[in-house]
Amino acid sequence: MKLLVTGAAGFIGFHTARRLCREGHEVVGIDNLNDYYSVELKLARLALLRQQRNFRFERLDIADAPVLAALFQREGFDRVIHLAAQAGVRYSLENPQVYADANLSGFVNLLEGCRHARVGHLVYASSSSVYGMSSRMPFSTDAAVDQPVSLYAATKRANELMAHTYAHLYRLPLTGLRFFTVYGPWGRPDMALFKFTRAILEGRPIEIYNNGEMSRDFTYIDDVVEGLLRIQDRPPEPGEHGEAPVALYNIGRGEPVRLLDMVECVECALGRRAVRHYLPLQPGDVLQTWADVEALAQRTGFRPATPLQSGVERFVHWYREFHAVEEPCAGAA
Repeated sequence: MKLLVTGAAGFIGFHTARRLCREGHEVVGIDNLNDYYSVELKLARLALLRQQRNFRFERLDIADAPVLAALFQREGFDRVIHLAAQAGVRYSLENPQVYADANLSGFVNLLEGCRHARVGHLVYASSSSVYGMSSRMPFSTDAAVDQPVSLYAATKRANELMAHTYAHLYRLPLTGLRFFTVYGPWGRPDMALFKFTRAILEGRPIEIYNNGEMSRDFTYIDDVVEGLLRIQDRPPEPGEHGEAPVALYNIGRGEPVRLLDMVECVECALGRRAVRHYLPLQPGDVLQTWADVEALAQRTGFRPATPLQSGVERFVHWYREFHAVEEPCAGAA
């Protein structure tokens, strides 16, 4: 098939595009290469993707409606995997407009492109952030999610509602995936695992919010891509989840882990102890995430299963290699 992957220079987009290429699909990747985090890291991901003969890249902002529409008209995509977005909960407090441009206007532009091009299935990234401070655990897609605690979460919930509208009006098959704290090699520098690893190696304190009284359903990147690609092969049909051909799934490990336990995994993988700086809960943060993945398992026969310790070890190995940081000597503390 011919697929469009938006956000191809991003963490999840890079891994998804590479897997699709390895499976023999033709992939067009787009990204605006903004400087929210290291452009150098994004370009390094793209350099690997460009080694694939069946991958092409175009620098393009999904908020630019005419340019995106022309891309859809020119290419004739069979399916679209939409992973481009302005990420980050805390950053949305500082720069709300970029979230409106990328996550709201950009998403409408993408829906319009898929509608007019009659794309067979659009799979898009939502987020566990939509659950807010819900105390009903584990988080289920059947639960009401009407009280977001960050603008980022609100934009992701808006995406889900817009997707339902387009599926209803135009019978466009749409599937949203609520990702739960994705981590692994080539991960984002603004995520806790990356920040902790870098700080410990540089001998700086790590910042632990809410005094460590938080937990997350950490999900390894390979598990996320596996679930995503299985879902994109299963477009929803009218009648499966109501009249419209639309669906929502969680993708998570299905097991919350205390933040302090994650810190210990990083310390073990690095062979170094962290200097811990405890801070209050930050605006927009949630205390716990925990994915109910039963619907995903029933639909695809797949459950994410990578243990946190092994996933962290793989990330640390990549980090050392990418940043040319030597491995510790045997027996080092």
